[in-house]
Amino acid sequence: MSIRRSIRRRTFLAAGTIALPLAAAGVTAPAARAAAARPVGNLTNLAHLDWLGAAITPPEQPGHTTYRLTDEPHIGVLWTYADRRPDGTYQRIGGGAYDPATDTYGQGAFNADDISRAAVAYVRHWQATGAASSRTAACHLLRGLTFLQTTTGHGAGNVVLWMQPDGTLNPSAEPKESPDPSDSSDSYWLARTIWALGEGHAAFARTDRRFARFLGDRLQLALDAVDRHVLSRYGEWLDIDGTGVPAWLIADGADATGEALLGLTAYVRASDDPRARGVLAKLSEGVAAMRAGTPRTWPFGAVLPWALSRAVWHGWGGLAPAGLARSYDVLGDKRLLDAALTDVASFTPHLLIAAGPQNGWMPTPSDPAQIAYGAQSRVESLLVAADAGDRPRLRALAGVAASWFFGNNPAGTPMYDPATGRTFDGVDGGGKVNQNSGAESTIHGLLAMLALDGAPDTAAVARTATVVERTGWRLIEAETGTLSGDAGPHHPGSAWTGESQWSGGAGVRLGPGGRLVLDVPVIEPSVLMPAVELAPNAGTSEWRVDARAVGLVDHGEVGAQGDSPARGLLAVRTLPRTVRRSGTVTVTGVRGTTVVDALLVQPEVERLVLDGRGHGTALLRSFGTGPRQAAVRVPGVGAATAWVFDETGRTVRVTTATGPVVKVTLPAGGSALIRR
Repeated sequence: MSIRRSIRRRTFLAAGTIALPLAAAGVTAPAARAAAARPVGNLTNLAHLDWLGAAITPPEQPGHTTYRLTDEPHIGVLWTYADRRPDGTYQRIGGGAYDPATDTYGQGAFNADDISRAAVAYVRHWQATGAASSRTAACHLLRGLTFLQTTTGHGAGNVVLWMQPDGTLNPSAEPKESPDPSDSSDSYWLARTIWALGEGHAAFARTDRRFARFLGDRLQLALDAVDRHVLSRYGEWLDIDGTGVPAWLIADGADATGEALLGLTAYVRASDDPRARGVLAKLSEGVAAMRAGTPRTWPFGAVLPWALSRAVWHGWGGLAPAGLARSYDVLGDKRLLDAALTDVASFTPHLLIAAGPQNGWMPTPSDPAQIAYGAQSRVESLLVAADAGDRPRLRALAGVAASWFFGNNPAGTPMYDPATGRTFDGVDGGGKVNQNSGAESTIHGLLAMLALDGAPDTAAVARTATVVERTGWRLIEAETGTLSGDAGPHHPGSAWTGESQWSGGAGVRLGPGGRLVLDVPVIEPSVLMPAVELAPNAGTSEWRVDARAVGLVDHGEVGAQGDSPARGLLAVRTLPRTVRRSGTVTVTGVRGTTVVDALLVQPEVERLVLDGRGHGTALLRSFGTGPRQAAVRVPGVGAATAWVFDETGRTVRVTTATGPVVKVTLPAGGSALIRR
């Protein structure tokens, strides 16, 4: 996928299409062995994650060491990928092209991103169950992670991303990463290292103070890097198409920084360290500033992930709301909680109804692939915000998000297998599952299962996962319409602009009087959301449904490029008038030149209905400007309870119904969750 900075993980590919040679050192996982592993708890099964792990003795390398390395030369690492073979077994491999002569990969066998998150998974499992094996695994992985951290020189505190099978570090991977060398600046892996060190320190502080002090010292070293690369710009604002955004986010991302917040909050709680508290306050302030939109306008209250674009949201790396909610618990700054709640209670219901945790809204839903990372991020963010904000009904909404793992996804099939602990590597928009099960998918699947095992009420909702109805927005490409007058196709040189993406790779240009007519059948009250190019000095377009005017779009309503990586801006605009019925939409250039990318047709009340295990769940979300009534048929037997909440997740009404059809009244921008 072509979203912004260099992204380490693979893009979505169907199983069997990844042309990477198998490592000579790789290990085949017998399916019977994994299936026979005893699940720990109700859903969490660590068997596959255990199998991905390895212990190595790295060679001596300047600037890299770890806890008790002389006494315990072996450190814990984790294979990056597990590819499914035709016979159903799995093969552990690394990333990039493999050279059998040297037993090396273009990237490496093991990486800091996955080692850090696996350490978090083991720490959380140990804390939840008391399992000594998970405590040991967490310790070994934290020792491996800190070996990857650079301890001396200009890069002290930064982290080398890749390690080869023999333990040799690979600071400059092929294909190139950003930054390169990987320990030369702030990065996702620096943020995730802070996450793991913080949660690790908090856990070991109660059982092994010496190791906890070591982890605390290494976290302080990581904070040196944050101070040097990130907080040296605290208080500065980037100018992105006329909008000010914080310049002090790790890797320019609220996504990366949000994960660091999870570790910092755990560390501050355990240590009450004033320096870490100060860093936490500054970073969380920056993440909260990335909230955007309203319940009716894009991105509907979400915390945007990338500081350099006001037109991109992605499902993966979506833990910023969880980080903000935990930061609120520590700092008490209500602005942090407010940003977390609008993301989980205004944006997330729309996301779940529209399709689920899609990889990319840029700004239209142009990358429909979905992965465990995105699904788990919604689950954790909802549960943490529910507790921090005293919004208990959001726990049930977390169950709807978690139902992705059990069948509520484009494939309609479980993505997590409790018998083996495997989570598949993703599903594309057409429902094709990538049956590989690499480290990232495995870890985030397990983080979700750990959360569900700790929240039986949420887990019960999650197992109701068969889609009965999904009524959400429709995307209509501008280039499919009929053109007349001063109108013509628009073909940009690349679908990716540098900060957003053209839906379908094309659009329509309109001059004054030029017309675009789209076939848009509407049979229920709906809101029209044009996706258009905004540019300084651009013109205006008029939008009509049949013969009735429904709104104007000012295509010049954008600032100068400023610090943005691209000129102009693709944006979704919400037209003011609700459309009740239509056959066609006519777009006319009023003045100047305008470019239209696509049209989103959004039902004023959207809905998702799920069935399973004798229960039914319905989720409704309103885009109305006032109260809206709705009726929905909910599967299952017995009485149904409907919880109606506002755009912050506050419950405003609870009703019950005994019949198959449940009626609710939704507040403007609010949602209803119905459970039978």
